[in-house]
Amino acid sequence: MDYVTIKDVAKRLNLAVSTISRAFNDKYDIKKETKELILKTAAEMGYHPNPMAKKLTQKRSFNIGIVVPEFINGFFPEVIIGAQEILFEKGYQVLITQSNESYESEIKNVKTLVDNMVDGLIISLSSESKNTDYYQTLIDKGFPIVFFNRVNTKLKSSKILFNDYKWALFATEHLITQGYKNIVHLEGLESLTLSKERKRGFIDAHKKYKIELTSNHFIKSGFTIESGKATAEIMIKNNQIPNAIFASCDPPAIGAMMVFKENGYKIPTDIAFVGFTESKLAGLINPPLTSVMQPTHDIGVEAAKMLLDQIENPHAYLPQTIILNGTLNIRESSVKII
Repeated sequence: MDYVTIKDVAKRLNLAVSTISRAFNDKYDIKKETKELILKTAAEMGYHPNPMAKKLTQKRSFNIGIVVPEFINGFFPEVIIGAQEILFEKGYQVLITQSNESYESEIKNVKTLVDNMVDGLIISLSSESKNTDYYQTLIDKGFPIVFFNRVNTKLKSSKILFNDYKWALFATEHLITQGYKNIVHLEGLESLTLSKERKRGFIDAHKKYKIELTSNHFIKSGFTIESGKATAEIMIKNNQIPNAIFASCDPPAIGAMMVFKENGYKIPTDIAFVGFTESKLAGLINPPLTSVMQPTHDIGVEAAKMLLDQIENPHAYLPQTIILNGTLNIRESSVKII
């Protein structure tokens, strides 16, 4: 396929290439009649401006990389949608990759995006991410990066966070005020700050109501439905059934609910459940799952805005942290039936 260039337009009109260029760049030093003639002729010839040439001129690729741990749950896709809305509006394209919870894949994805000259990155770390040397190198070079949801507090970069501590405390307090005293916390991955904060909220809610906790009230479960199922099977096998379960996120709570129901337990009569992150399944499972809803769309919007600010003001920009709030959506899985 032959592409029409500004040289072709210049040849047709017997004008200098620089004159054609001024018309397309809306320069002031060109007559209105000449500009209109150039644009009309170019359209008739099927000419389209070369986006790559524009990018090279402005020393930007107008591409943004987004790296997330997984696409299985709705959380990350919803964040991406929010970010895309802002970035598309500003003329940026978005390149999306997932690490599949692997640090090795995560770094490989990031390096590929950087090598392809993206203007900045929006990243949520994988569960395996512990070594931050590569990220720190990029930050030290002034490369624009915004981390969200799963972050490393050691990195001096911009971050979009959710108040995990506060809403974990509220979620646990809801169970306690419903009359549940023996509550087990299904912990998330201990390498993640959000898991630590949700655990801390669970603990402090018990302190507030002067309820003693032991090691039996904490079970490492992970972030999947399968891990929740496996945890529930062990609890049933060992006959260690609590009054309620507060999970660090929805999937393990849903997995545990499924197993308990299969074994004849009634929810919430025999055991109540509260999750975190308000997945699509929360409202579909029977009974519907009480869960903390995070502002996923807003997280994406704020991350994109923060990144664009960093790109457009590279010398004046200072790292900042935004902490967002949510809502506890109370449903049948945790409301005590009297």
